Amino acid sequence: MRLKTACFALLLAGCAGGPPVPDWQVNAHGALAAHTAAWLAGRDRVAAHEIAIARREAGRTGSAEPLARVELTACAARVASLDEADCPAVQPLLRDAGAESRAYADYLAGRWEGLDREKLPPAQRGVPVAADALAQLRTIEDPLSRLVAAALLLRAGRLPPAGIEWAIDTAAAQGWRRPLLAWLGFDRDRRLAGGDPEGAAERQRRIDYVLGSSLNAR
Repeated sequence: MRLKTACFALLLAGCAGGPPVPDWQVNAHGALAAHTAAWLAGRDRVAAHEIAIARREAGRTGSAEPLARVELTACAARVASLDEADCPAVQPLLRDAGAESRAYADYLAGRWEGLDREKLPPAQRGVPVAADALAQLRTIEDPLSRLVAAALLLRAGRLPPAGIEWAIDTAAAQGWRRPLLAWLGFDRDRRLAGGDPEGAAERQRRIDYVLGSSLNAR
């Protein structure tokens, strides 16, 4: 599975051309990609195993920067799934990490005031100042980066219902079980609170399809 998250790009910066890529970097990238895929699929045991490998490999450098990028990549997948916001595992590392990692941590936490957006991955730079959330999401080609942006805009109170629909469609198209369930559950509750029981019931049916409840009930 090919995942082009911004943090992967950061982690592998400098890998093209030049001297051979250190084995720790190759191993960390592979484990991080496997962790992200497993997390999005809801395979917690595999995800835990792979993130432990990524941390171990990045830790071989004795540097906070690669460790911070591992944690930020893992955190981004959780944000996309409407999970944690403040990336607690990365906080102790930020003192010794680079400016890009500190900026990305602030971005994921929603600390956008005074944020140096030029330190963010290009696809994310317009999100904190987007006047039109949907237009901004349309500029983000990578599905995971788009889900991260949608989640952050939702948290900031700037994502319209059409953006929620787009997030659901993005997760569904990729077959990402965990974020799909999270977004469907959020929209079900939103529709119930807004007096749309039929819409909420449709969302619940989709949740049941993902969970297999409708098949098990037969």
